[in-house]
Amino acid sequence: GISASGVDENDGKQYYSQMGKPIVVEDGVAKVPSRECFAGSIATTDRLIRTMVNIAEVPLYTAVKMASLTPATYLGVADKKGSIEVGKDADVIITDGNFKVLKTIIAGEVKYES
Repeated sequence: GISASGVDENDGKQYYSQMGKPIVVEDGVAKVPSRECFAGSIATTDRLIRTMVNIAEVPLYTAVKMASLTPATYLGVADKKGSIEVGKDADVIITDGNFKVLKTIIAGEVKYES
């Protein structure tokens, strides 16, 4: 995601990419100022999983794996991230049945709780 990810009511505001390029967000979509192409994703992981389960009808287990173990494996960090196992980093999100984040745990410590 880009700097506008997860920011409430970000439409119409200007943000910057990691390379310093300007980005605008309109209708929940990040675009370059000329509107000729997308500028990155502003979707949060909970939203991505919700979309895969509710719209694409992917089983929950598969959607969670797509958002965790699959990218960790691709990035070469699956020995520490991507699944819940002894010796891994203990980064976990807890959601309700509608995928609203209730708790965020990073390195085994609660960092957010609603």
